[in-house]
Amino acid sequence: MDSKVSSLLFIAILCLISSTSTAFNITKILAQYPEFVSFNDLLTQSGLAKEMSSRETITVLALDNSSIGGLNGRPLDIAKRILSAHVILDYYDQIKLSKLKKASTIVTTLYQASGAADDRQGFLNISRTAEGIKFGSAVKGAPLVASLVKPVYAQPYNISVIQVSEPIEAPGIENNAPPPPPAAVPKKAPAPTAKSPSKAPAPSKVEPSTLTESPTEGPVAADGPVADVPTASPLADAPMADETTAEAASSQKHAGGAVVVIGLLACMMGF
Repeated sequence: MDSKVSSLLFIAILCLISSTSTAFNITKILAQYPEFVSFNDLLTQSGLAKEMSSRETITVLALDNSSIGGLNGRPLDIAKRILSAHVILDYYDQIKLSKLKKASTIVTTLYQASGAADDRQGFLNISRTAEGIKFGSAVKGAPLVASLVKPVYAQPYNISVIQVSEPIEAPGIENNAPPPPPAAVPKKAPAPTAKSPSKAPAPSKVEPSTLTESPTEGPVAADGPVADVPTASPLADAPMADETTAEAASSQKHAGGAVVVIGLLACMMGF
């Protein structure tokens, strides 16, 4: 019997844990309350509903149809910034708010997580006053503009929906631009690997070819006789021709003179 009781207790604990850790759908939750139709529509159109449902623990400061009228005419990106500052990244229900020890408590909102907040725009100031719980921007000098109206929905400790009297707009939030997307980091070209210098290709062994002997005879004409190529320049031969002619003339002169002398001697001797 004890074992059965222990088993049932263990199953009950598991069911309790699974039920508390189940993801919530803010759109379905607010759809149960007609007074929050406009608020719910803005959360869906701006994409905030999807972002909120991905969180494990949030507190939504909801605005009814009469209070949200001023946001309906604003550009959607600006309305998204303002409404994201109405989503506290912690769990606060009416009981927890009534037990706040400090007169003022600073809490973080979804707008701070967006990365677009400037200064303290992404934080809210929750204060206990004589008039009850008040909410305002945590930017220095910002007033407490919204009051706690009533609790709407609670799923401890995942989501709490609380109605507030009017929108909470941080000073300068309308002029903030969303952060630029991260720049793509250019891929670095791979560093060239050191390569050993390529070796010149080894000369291939070539068999010595048989040299063709140049012909000793002159070229043979294919179509007709070819003029004889002079072996020496005419300018080089000219001086040699003059010297040969002079020597021949000189020899003839001496030979002639010798004949005359021999003839005279023969006459004198009586031949």
